[in-house]
Amino acid sequence: MFRYLPLIVKNCWRNRRRTTLTIVSIGVSMCLLGVLIAVYHALYLSDATPDQALRLVTRNRISLTVPIPLFYRERIRQVVGVKEIMSSQWFNGTYKDARDPKNFFARFGVDPPEKLFTIFGELKIPEDQKQAFIRDRTGTVIGRDLANKFNFHLGDRITLIGDIYPGNLELTVRGIFDSPRKSEMLYFNWAYVREGLPESRKGEVGTFDILCDNADVVPRVAKTIDDGFHNAPVETRTETEQAFLLSFVSMLGNVKLFLIAICGAVMFTILLVSGNTMAMSVRERVREVGVLKTLGFTGGNILFIILGEACVISIAGGAIGFLLSTFLVGGVQKSPAGMFLPPIQRFDPAVGSVCILVALGIGLISSFIPAWNASRTNIVEALRSTD
Repeated sequence: MFRYLPLIVKNCWRNRRRTTLTIVSIGVSMCLLGVLIAVYHALYLSDATPDQALRLVTRNRISLTVPIPLFYRERIRQVVGVKEIMSSQWFNGTYKDARDPKNFFARFGVDPPEKLFTIFGELKIPEDQKQAFIRDRTGTVIGRDLANKFNFHLGDRITLIGDIYPGNLELTVRGIFDSPRKSEMLYFNWAYVREGLPESRKGEVGTFDILCDNADVVPRVAKTIDDGFHNAPVETRTETEQAFLLSFVSMLGNVKLFLIAICGAVMFTILLVSGNTMAMSVRERVREVGVLKTLGFTGGNILFIILGEACVISIAGGAIGFLLSTFLVGGVQKSPAGMFLPPIQRFDPAVGSVCILVALGIGLISSFIPAWNASRTNIVEALRSTD
């Protein structure tokens, strides 16, 4: 059968405009599909990194936006398996102009600040910069990506205008850290904000970041913490860092269903487009099918040739779409939402395989009925065709 491959490739380009447009439409569809699959894989199928596997996050059971008492920290510290604990609070605030989305980046207050680089061991920073941050109550450390974006340097002043919390923060850059993930974020000493809060709010924090002794004790530690506050006025929810990051995504709704629905719509749409294209192509070549049969080509040969043409075009579109998706995935990682997403692999062979296989399936399904009808057409009817 493979001896017909040159004929298949040649037939693909007999109508170059239609073939090009078909490849482009399949490529665009597979590009969108590739991005969605990459995001879905990163959100729901990827494994936690070794550092993430050791960390837990405790928050209010009701909602992430509802604070929990600060004194819970000492009780959690006593749980067997807890190595370090640090409170963390989203400050929000405004940097320069809030109307410009480019000015948005993550701003977290941490307490005590010396625990930041112990709990998040993957963050790398020179020791002198780390000590300068710990000693300076108004100091801040920022990610390398944030420093590059705004051209921040050591000693620069960053002003955050309070909204959720009163007052403006005048922070001094004391360190710049490197991270394996997107690092457009800023950390500062939460005590700087707490001292200006009313008494009723001083004892509240958003979350506790917990570092466990090893990955084996993580499930037990999470259960012990939540059981310990089960009947308390403020109950807790303790989850892995990966699950906690997904909670930000879940605020948008059922993202998993949303991604699956879009993927289904994309495949159905391109199936209709491809089916119409193949039907037109086969109808234009009915007389040619009759000629091939008079030369000794069997119905099976005709079926193979037509299906082969559809597969070649579809695979080409799928491969192009996957390559395009790698650039869009990079854009997703660099977007403001990228800081809340798990690491997304830009060139993932598994995603590429899915794109090509889906494109191949679309090509086979869309062309099977026209190819089957053409292969069953008898010679007389085919030669009498005037299409």
